[in-house]
Amino acid sequence: METIRLLLVDDHDVIRTGLRSFLETQDDLEVVGEACNGIEAIATAKEHQPDVIIMDITMPEMDGLEATRHLSEICPNCNVLALTVHEDKQYFFEMMAAGATGYITKQAAADELVSGIRTVHAGNVYLQPTLAKWLLEDYRRLIQHPMSEDSRKTNPESHPDLDVLSDRERQVLEMVADGLSTPRIAEELEISPKTVSRHRERIMNKLNLHSATELVKFAIRTGLISV
Repeated sequence: METIRLLLVDDHDVIRTGLRSFLETQDDLEVVGEACNGIEAIATAKEHQPDVIIMDITMPEMDGLEATRHLSEICPNCNVLALTVHEDKQYFFEMMAAGATGYITKQAAADELVSGIRTVHAGNVYLQPTLAKWLLEDYRRLIQHPMSEDSRKTNPESHPDLDVLSDRERQVLEMVADGLSTPRIAEELEISPKTVSRHRERIMNKLNLHSATELVKFAIRTGLISV
């Protein structure tokens, strides 16, 4: 039986200890390292080259989103499985866009975590069943809005202009377009990550946009940011 080598990344010692104790009861799982933030995760992953990295999102110094982006480049053979308290659509899509191959909330059953680890190690994507509905919703939205990005680019009048956004929404849009993650925006604006996610959702609804990429393109076209 092949052993799956794991790296645990979470800023709470008690969570890492509990995860290690549980996971090592499985014959095919071995914890080879731990880290309490994204910076440590990158260094430890370089040293141990784990098969699967179980990654928290909200952490000090460097969050899980930024760490996952770096790991996708420097440790392409390491599969990142997000394990987080955030049952939030924006975090979900941001982590998957960053390079994670699985997403599970900490409210999930223990056997779901084990299944997720084995699934991503096998080269497949694992989504906690209760969260998979978000992908279906996103697909349906794309079907209902068939206008292509190229059409929107050549016809910018199809978007309302920036006047429809509040000052706070403009701030959030600018920071999203600059590549800041939801936790970083929340920290900069001194608001909660959930409030940031609500702002993003309202922005996208007002502007008839459907992805972070479209938000960035809109910000560039309207001169909100420069490139």
